Amino acid sequence: MAEYGEQRRTPISYAEIPDAMRLAILAAEDSRFYEHFGIDLKGLGRAAFQLASSGEIQTGGSTITMQVAKNFFLTPERTFERKFNEILLSLKIEQELSKEEILELYVNKIYLGQRAYGIQAAANIYYGRDISELTLAQMATIAGLPKAPSANNPVRNPQRSMERRNWILGRMLSLGYITQDEFNEAVQEPENARYHTADIELSAFYVAEMVRAEMFRLYGDLAYTEGFHVTTTLDSRMQEAADAALRDGLIAYHERHGYHGPEAQIDISGLTAEQQLTQLSGYPLLGNMHPALVTDVQDQSASILLRDGSTAELSWDNIRWARAYRSVNAMGPVPRTASEVLTPGDIIRIVSRDENTWRLTQLPRVQGGLVAMEPDTGAIRALSGGFSFNHNNFNRVNQAWRQPGSTYKPFLYAVALEQGYTAASIVNDSPIVIHDVSLAGEWRPENHSRDFEGPIRLREALYRSKNLVSIRLLRDIGIDTAYPKLLKFGFDAERTPPNLSLSLGAADVTPIQVNTAYAAFANGGYRVVPWFIDEVLVNGQPVMLPEQAGDAFKHTNSRLNHDEPEDFRIIEASTAYIIHDVLADVIRRGTGRRAQALGRSDLAGKTGTTNQQRDAWFTGYNRDLVTTAWIGFDQPAPLGRSEYGGTAALPVWIDFMRVALDGKPESTPPRPEKVVQARIDPATGLLAYDGQTDSIVEYFTEETVPRRRASTPGQSGNRVLESLFD
Repeated sequence: MAEYGEQRRTPISYAEIPDAMRLAILAAEDSRFYEHFGIDLKGLGRAAFQLASSGEIQTGGSTITMQVAKNFFLTPERTFERKFNEILLSLKIEQELSKEEILELYVNKIYLGQRAYGIQAAANIYYGRDISELTLAQMATIAGLPKAPSANNPVRNPQRSMERRNWILGRMLSLGYITQDEFNEAVQEPENARYHTADIELSAFYVAEMVRAEMFRLYGDLAYTEGFHVTTTLDSRMQEAADAALRDGLIAYHERHGYHGPEAQIDISGLTAEQQLTQLSGYPLLGNMHPALVTDVQDQSASILLRDGSTAELSWDNIRWARAYRSVNAMGPVPRTASEVLTPGDIIRIVSRDENTWRLTQLPRVQGGLVAMEPDTGAIRALSGGFSFNHNNFNRVNQAWRQPGSTYKPFLYAVALEQGYTAASIVNDSPIVIHDVSLAGEWRPENHSRDFEGPIRLREALYRSKNLVSIRLLRDIGIDTAYPKLLKFGFDAERTPPNLSLSLGAADVTPIQVNTAYAAFANGGYRVVPWFIDEVLVNGQPVMLPEQAGDAFKHTNSRLNHDEPEDFRIIEASTAYIIHDVLADVIRRGTGRRAQALGRSDLAGKTGTTNQQRDAWFTGYNRDLVTTAWIGFDQPAPLGRSEYGGTAALPVWIDFMRVALDGKPESTPPRPEKVVQARIDPATGLLAYDGQTDSIVEYFTEETVPRRRASTPGQSGNRVLESLFD
């Protein structure tokens, strides 16, 4: 995923050191290594002679053992006292360790430039290969680095590096380590070193930064020097799907709202192809969007130059969407020719549709986030914090505080069930005027549809997202009763106002908080803690984490490490199940109907849209995976009149879940024993009368099954409060 730090180490054992590498090191540093006892008097004399005759020491006076003593135990200053201690330590090391053990320490500790410590790290950095795969010449190059890692750097100073390499090869020949033919072949080999970074198996830069920040919090600068190897909880297939779904969703949003124009415009008249490429090179790949230079525009197509020097054609089908952006609610006329959209010299963005097709696009101004986790454990399986980390490293999943809108309502309804309401309770959906000093005067809330249904069952009110019912619920329960229960879902008290506006989601939350809270509906009512660090190793051994290790780590997760899971219960299992079934109706017949495209019956969720369409949400789940998608501008602003949770966020969620759940069996929360079914009259919420043909099945706890039967359709329900009809 990523690599951070001041030192790159890849320890190897003595048995893994290639013979040619070992002999190259001996030729360069200490040819009498197996003969001396830690101090080589002949070597010291030879070094003194080289210094006197040429002014330069080709073979150092320090033995390999002395270098181990210096690198492991001593400071780098050059004093007589330090040299004396180095000699004493060398003698002690030779007494305690075998020659093989000493050489193993040396090849893993020695600094070889470019943050590489040890020969395996150097092989990776300079040649991108395992040490066993290097040629004799490449091994000699690495063997020449300890004396002067910077001066002999094969990338920065290839000529000097080759001189040092060839000297070592000559010494190997004179010592009988290699044959004349091997020498001749090696010295003829050109230097092909270049810098190689660690192979990125999975692009998940937002999570990588979360890991880096957490490790630095725990270990400070040691996080960059101790060689920690961190394994995360991510599923690579899900992570790739999360990034793709979010990017496609943001691109689709902008295609719905028009083209903002080129990223830049340059004068290409008189420029050669090479000069044009130079101009283009300053624009990096961002996400899945490649920069391109428009070189020519035809009536129904455009010619473009890409950063790799290749050329391509943009067809009319991949340009014609680009009506000029006017505002989030207005676009210019449909273009008739490519020249109405593009001009030679435009720096534009393109995305690949297949191997041979490019499509015009633009860097998104709107942003988003997606997070998926296991509801039982809190393990994060995928997290995409925005369109591109390299474009903007702000992580919207855990740093963007936004209002959740209607995605907050299920928590209020869960509290209502535990205060005696049922999914069949009748509440009036009618105009209401609120006088609340904390709301700065008179408040006249409305439903999004601006109409009113009158008496309505709670189930229908939730899946149809009736604002006025939510307000009446909270007013009846009482903010003093509901507020602490709502906070138990994991929301911040400082960002959660204790007034009736909370019924419509007027709190500040992050997408990861919403996702974690919804996990309770999938797992039977428990609070889990999201975590993303599965294991930390140093030299292949697990690290004992410090006491202040936080929620990011596996061992701190509540459900995994406690014998009393009831200590982490937020709501009753029966409440979780009934709310889950209502949220399944959101997909069966409510604002989440688009999710039926997945062809599954185990899904539940809730859309959310805030005032003026500033935020679009969808959180949905099955028993095994809960996922939240959020879309909005970083600086809150309207998305446009047609943008809602069901149109902006839900398609992102669908695209992700299509991949995440592919091949997975359906998984629905089990029904608790105390949850029973009863047939009710849909108009009153009472038990259906005998022979009623339009009755429906509803879930209740054993204690809350209605005791009365409906006598005629439309009879007042079992929970209609007189005050609600004022």
